[in-house]
Amino acid sequence: MEKFFIEPTRVTPLVNFDPDQGVLEIKGRSSPENSILFYQKIIDSLDEFAESGGDEFTANFSFEYFNTSSSKCLFDVFKKLSKISDEGKEIKINWYYEEDDEDMMEAGEDYADLLDLDFNFLEIEEF
Repeated sequence: MEKFFIEPTRVTPLVNFDPDQGVLEIKGRSSPENSILFYQKIIDSLDEFAESGGDEFTANFSFEYFNTSSSKCLFDVFKKLSKISDEGKEIKINWYYEEDDEDMMEAGEDYADLLDLDFNFLEIEEF
C-alpha cells in the first residue's frame, strides 16, 4: 500500500492519500471526463487499507463543486469508508464547506444519512 498525491487541475481535485498516517484528503473541483477512472485509484487504495492498514483513518473532503458522475463516485468512496468502519476501524470524516454554501453542506448531509455515517461538518471562509 503506497502513498500517492494527485495535483489538482481545473476539472480534478487535489488528492492526497497517506496510508501510513491514515489520511485521505480530496479538495477542489471534481468534474473529470471519466469520474470512474479518476476515483478508481482512491477506491482501490481504500480496499488495501481495509485489509492491511492501521486502526484509525481520517478522510477530509472539501469541494467547491462536483458534477453528477463525481457524486456517484464519492458515494462509492463513502461506501468503502463505511465498510472499513464496519470492520472495526475508527473512521473520522470531515466535510468542509464554504460559509453560505448550503448546497454543499446538504450534499454532505445526504451522504451521511444515506450511509449512516457520522460526518463532522466544518464551515470555512473560502477555498
